[in-house]
Amino acid sequence: MASTDKQSMGLKVYLIITLAYWAFTLTDGAIRMLVVLHFHNLGFAPLKIAFLFLFYEIFGVITNGVGGWIAARIGLNRTMITGGFLQVAALAMLAADPTWLTVSYIMASMALSGIAKDLNKMSAKSSVKLVVPKGAEAETRLFKWVAILTGSKNTLKGAGFFLGGFLLFSIGFRGSMAGMAAALFLVYLLTWWFLPSDMGIAKAKFSQIFSKSREINILSAARFFLFGSRDVWFVVGLPVFLASVTGWSHLEVGGFLALWVVCYGFVQAAAPTMLKKSNHGRGPQGASARNWAFLLALFPVGLALALMQQTDPALALIIGLFLFGAVFAINSAVHSYLILAYSDHDKVAMNVGFYYMANAAGRLTGTVLSGWAYQTQGLIGCLWWSTGFVLMAGLISVLLPPVRQTQQE
Repeated sequence: MASTDKQSMGLKVYLIITLAYWAFTLTDGAIRMLVVLHFHNLGFAPLKIAFLFLFYEIFGVITNGVGGWIAARIGLNRTMITGGFLQVAALAMLAADPTWLTVSYIMASMALSGIAKDLNKMSAKSSVKLVVPKGAEAETRLFKWVAILTGSKNTLKGAGFFLGGFLLFSIGFRGSMAGMAAALFLVYLLTWWFLPSDMGIAKAKFSQIFSKSREINILSAARFFLFGSRDVWFVVGLPVFLASVTGWSHLEVGGFLALWVVCYGFVQAAAPTMLKKSNHGRGPQGASARNWAFLLALFPVGLALALMQQTDPALALIIGLFLFGAVFAINSAVHSYLILAYSDHDKVAMNVGFYYMANAAGRLTGTVLSGWAYQTQGLIGCLWWSTGFVLMAGLISVLLPPVRQTQQE
């Protein structure tokens, strides 16, 4: 009976975390699409649009670096709630009078949003390790729960892209930001009330921020290149290309990218089922990250070659992007499982923070390169950069060891 009660409580907390994370993710996807499309419409060059997100990514790196240590000191519930309210503040800043929206002001608001996003993500994903009931099926349940959380988050982020395009089209930039701020404020008031107050508190020294675990360091390096490979063409190059070269409207661009991320999220959530046979009922191992990374490299290469052969760009991007997204989703699901599987319970927040610091650094590098590469080399250049980053992720993943069973118990 006690075991059943514990499982029920773990599931309840998991659902609260997931619902709050969903609400946050909707606004995160929407704010990115709103900023890209709104300032492209105002005539900003691709590189200048990329720099609007510079502090978003820089402060994401910093937040992940210290966020795990802060969470270990004060609890994962508090860092998650703080992230939600910081996002409310960032949205409220962007709802200000349009005359205030200088480049430096936008960069400051996006910095706040970057801190919020990574506090929230680190807290939500670390919490999964703590609420999964222990037992014989802990390994497969952990893979399933983290895949559902991450996959559904990405599905909702896709919905956020569509929401951003729709809101910009229907009520404009300022009204969109104000409405999202009000809704998210209410969600996080309720989350603050329902979440347990002592999640993830552990003894932690500031010197432990930089992981001394070999497998965590290797996985984090692979994560840097994996997410850099996506953002180097996805953040600026792709939406600007779709709007300027294919002539799609803001609503069409937002809708297409939303559909892509929604499908990506479904694949990521389904990854445990898809990989069950190849993993013999267990969670993925280090070799899984290597194999899926090398497979992923085929798709930016194929898409770049198709565009070089002057294939219909809209058709090539629709097919290539969905194939890339499906394989990328499995790569990401494998990584998201491995970071928790490699971590002991008392170090999970610190390890996840370090890992997502590498993730944010990859996104930062990819974001800046996306604007520069598109402006100087076009979308084909962005895709060749993406290929190089994926190959680096695969080569680094060769060094990943199997998961030790003791870490699952």
